Formats: sequence, structure tokens, C-alpha cells
Amino acid sequence: MQDANEKIGDIADMDDYMKTNQERWDELVEIHAKSEFYNLEGFKDYTRPLHGIELEELGNDVPGKSLLHLQCHFGMDTLGWARLGAKVTGVDFSEKAIVQAQALSTELGIDANFVCSNVYDLPKALSGEFDIVFTSYGVLGWLPDLRRWGKVIAHFLKPDGIFYIAEGHPFIWIFDETAPGFKMAYSYFSTEPLKFEVQGSYADPNAKIVHTTEYGWNHSLSEIVDSLIAAGLTIEFLHEFPFCAWACFPDMEEGEGRMFRFKDTKMKDMLPLTFSLRARK
Repeated sequence: MQDANEKIGDIADMDDYMKTNQERWDELVEIHAKSEFYNLEGFKDYTRPLHGIELEELGNDVPGKSLLHLQCHFGMDTLGWARLGAKVTGVDFSEKAIVQAQALSTELGIDANFVCSNVYDLPKALSGEFDIVFTSYGVLGWLPDLRRWGKVIAHFLKPDGIFYIAEGHPFIWIFDETAPGFKMAYSYFSTEPLKFEVQGSYADPNAKIVHTTEYGWNHSLSEIVDSLIAAGLTIEFLHEFPFCAWACFPDMEEGEGRMFRFKDTKMKDMLPLTFSLRARK
């Protein structure tokens, strides 16, 4: 998320926040599909793998297993897991993203199921249980209620099933990344929705966007963990890393495992930028 923001407390219906975000993501699908960041053509040629973290921590469990991918955008990572042998279902609240994902699945001849739904309504839109529920990178900030999120995950997991997430560390969201240096701007413990006016996108900062408003929520690491425990899951591990799947701050460069690190060698191992968590039902 970018640019200055304000706390919002005068929109009565939470659906208004979600609808605004959905309209923005509908618009971003085509922009992202054409961007160098996503490198869709490279993915078609097998040159854009999943990130190293999830491959190392989850990859061996995937072949032959049913996998539910929450907030899948236009399905590249979903289809990446299918290439590794998973029976995949991808879910996203953007209808345009799901249409793009289905088209990509058909073009590449990769068997996959895609469902248009927000996370909270998914039990009404999809039936069945899965061996693995997966989600990653830039997903939690769009969700106002992690307790409900945890319940949905538990709902779709088979007994002894695995939940896995790799995500930007909650620490990074307290900073205004557009300000020089590291300026703390937002509460780590915020429970209020935040409104952002954003030009462009993380995948294409120069893109011309009509829907510039988005709403987000900060969630502490303890809130994330407690939401899963409250849903009846057992945490198997929680890892933290000094790199990120996107350039979350200025002066970063892409390197090993398709992860971004600070160019300044003094900064490379100082801050937690990503976490991964694995839990079992």
C-alpha cells in the first residue's frame, strides 16, 4: 500500500470497503497480467517458479494432494502448484481475476478449478475438504476479521490437513514506504480500517488507474497466530526472514529465490520482512 492515508470510521457497512477493493482489483488484473513483475510469458515457458520459501517448506507435501488457494489473484501460483502435482482450486473475489485464471488454465492445458468468492463467503460457494489450504504474499491486509478467516481455513481442511502461509511481516506495515528513511506512520496494533489513495500498482507504479481508493487492515503477528489457534489448528512452525516477495521499501533489488533484499549490505539482515507459518488441523 502506498501514499498517505487516514483512519476511516464513518462507513457503516463493511461490504462497502470490500466492494471498493474489489473494483480496484478488477482493474488491476489486466495491468498485472501484462507487467514485468508477474512475467506471465515467462510463467508460460516455465521460467517463473514459485518462491523459494514455499517450495522448501511446502513443496514436498504437494504432489497428489488437493490444495485450496485462497486469494489467488489470476491463478499463476495456483497453476504453479498444479505443475508440481497438486489438484488445485483457486479462489479470488475478483471476477476478472477468475476469468483470467480460467483462460490461463485452458491455454496451458493445466487442470484447475477456480471459484469467484471472497474468503468469508466461500463456505457458501464451495463444498468439500482439502489436504492443504495455501495463501501467500499481500493477502492479510485485505481482510478485516482474522477470526472468521481462521474458521474458514479450518472449515475446508481435512483432519490432519495442512495450512500454510507466506506473507509480508506485520512489522513492515507500520512504516510509510513513500517517505524518506523509515518513518513510522501506522499503529502495529491498529484495529481500524485505513484508507489509501494509490496511484499505479506495486507491479506497475506508472500504470494509469481509475480506481485509486483502497482499504486495508493491519494485523499483528500474535493476532494471526491466535486466529488460527482459536480455529482449532496446531502451529507447527513460525519463521521470519529479512527479505520480501516485492520491493516493500525503496532501494531494494530482486535476488535469490525471487525475493527482494536491501541493496545496502548493512540493512540486508536487520529487519523482519516476511514470515511463514505452517499449521495442522
